[in-house]
Amino acid sequence: MPLFETGMIVTTCGVKALMDKDILFRVGVQQCLANHSNGDWGNLSVDDKKMNEDALKAEKEGKMTDTLFSHYSIDGIEVYVITEWDRSVTTVLLPEEY
Repeated sequence: MPLFETGMIVTTCGVKALMDKDILFRVGVQQCLANHSNGDWGNLSVDDKKMNEDALKAEKEGKMTDTLFSHYSIDGIEVYVITEWDRSVTTVLLPEEY
């Protein structure tokens, strides 16, 4: 069960092109989204992971919250997953598209 609402899930043009070209990359993106929504933030520093955890805690307490950020590698291709502070949209993007 996800820890938070992801809202609409979107990808950037770069991620979409890779997903269209490679089914295994598409499956990898789906796994990254599942990990992200379950609080597995991937390749983040301890401080960045704590910021995500603090944002979730604030959300549960009904306080103003922050974006949630994850960083993963799919067969050597780095991807970011970002859920907006209001949980309306989650975007999958390549680092160069950030």
